[in-house]
Amino acid sequence: MDFTLVDLDDDDRAFLTEVRDFLAEHVTDEVRRRDRDTGDNFDEGVHLAIGAAGYLEKEWRPESEGGFTRVRRRIWELEKRRVHVPWVTWGTTSMVARAVAAFGKPELVDEVLPKVFSGHVRMCLGYTEPEGGSDIATCKTRAVRDGDQWVINGSKMFTTGAHNCQYVFLITNTDPGARKHKSLSMFLVPLDLPGIEIQGIRTVDGDRTNIVYYSDVRVDDKYLLGEVNGGWTVLRGPLDAEHGAVASAPDGLQDVTIMAHQAGFMSAAVDAVAARVARPGPDGRRPVDDGSVAYRLGRSTARLEAALSTPSIFGRVSQAQTMRDISADLMDIAGPASVLPIETDGAADDGASEYLYRFAPLAGIYGGTLEVFRNMIAQHVLGLGKPAYAAPANK
Repeated sequence: MDFTLVDLDDDDRAFLTEVRDFLAEHVTDEVRRRDRDTGDNFDEGVHLAIGAAGYLEKEWRPESEGGFTRVRRRIWELEKRRVHVPWVTWGTTSMVARAVAAFGKPELVDEVLPKVFSGHVRMCLGYTEPEGGSDIATCKTRAVRDGDQWVINGSKMFTTGAHNCQYVFLITNTDPGARKHKSLSMFLVPLDLPGIEIQGIRTVDGDRTNIVYYSDVRVDDKYLLGEVNGGWTVLRGPLDAEHGAVASAPDGLQDVTIMAHQAGFMSAAVDAVAARVARPGPDGRRPVDDGSVAYRLGRSTARLEAALSTPSIFGRVSQAQTMRDISADLMDIAGPASVLPIETDGAADDGASEYLYRFAPLAGIYGGTLEVFRNMIAQHVLGLGKPAYAAPANK
């Protein structure tokens, strides 16, 4: 592995200064506090400012089409993470916009993409169903053709950002009699259509997601992406991106794996606890001078570094599992006051490990459970067979 640093030229240093000044102006303490209070992982004012400055389009496009250079893209990504830009809704919008560009009808592309780049259009993912779990191909939400329109009925769980978005990237079943991967069609559904109801759900870490109901929702045919019953082809690219099953660039100017933003909370918790146990207590002793404390903190730090260095879909699993494994240990090391949340007087580490403990279970669910990802690794990487969950046959 190459651990050398990139030497920035004068233009790139000027860009770094520009980005830091811009983000410092727009991503204020009030923005971060409001984001914690709402759990939205989105701030419209910040998002529109980023769009108006041209950064959304430059991030989305490759360098050959006017996007960031590889170095500037990396600067932009790291600076956004450093100041905790509310990010989730742009992540889903960016993925869906690529599917729209590849499979959308020209009039739909012209309607959507310019407003995506300005920040006025955001898009969310309508995959999971209340009874479907992580296997989205078992979709029961129906789309039935009626002339030049489609009528959609069903419901979707965990449609994060729906209340801040204008469109949902919706997987539907258009042929119940076909095999499950041959029965799916994808739509980009405007969320202001009659018959759509969005209900908020609060997760244990304080984030907001949604359940969305579709009751006789009429959608024009122009919002169909790709071919009827060809939805799996449309869906494959966004799914691979969400799963982290994409090839890494040879220049190393990117995260080793996806979820590095989430893993940042893990790094912050380790740093905060390390600072806490390095301070003398009322008896004048530093907790870290106790061998068991030093060992457990060192073990957690080593697990963190190993997870951050694990590539591809393996890293997706390693980071989420490591969050679950070390969060309780970090709270125990920091002591009873670690149960107090952020910005609470007396919190041992300003709530860093307490938040990680609540966030860790969710990190192992996003985009599919850890069990699903382990099965994917077993089948598609290691070449093992599908798991058999049925009870053994009686002989």
